[in-house]
Amino acid sequence: MELKNILAPLFLAAALALPGVASAVERININTADAAAFDRVMDGVGPAKSAAIVEHRRANGPFRSVDQLIDVRGIGLATLERNRARLVVGPAQAPAVRPAAPQAAARRAPAPAPAPAPAAGTR
Repeated sequence: MELKNILAPLFLAAALALPGVASAVERININTADAAAFDRVMDGVGPAKSAAIVEHRRANGPFRSVDQLIDVRGIGLATLERNRARLVVGPAQAPAVRPAAPQAAARRAPAPAPAPAPAAGTR
């Protein structure tokens, strides 16, 4: 038996046993990903299906669960299950940035009005 035939399965088993080595997959938010991201990350999904996912989301609103992907034409249960670990459902948009705190000058009370000028003829 060749050494290569013995070592290859051992290296594969070791790689699968190490945490993070075999499970390191890119994950995408199905509510914000563009067609290029779906095409790149999902196994068995090319440009046409990727565009269909984005169009379905545009027409029907954000996904509430990964399981809703089977509502997209061309995405079946097998494709969904093969890619489930790569998909997450997050907010449809990034959270709004909070406005900066008002500046100290804007919080001060307005300056008092100037005193009226003395009446003419009085000293």
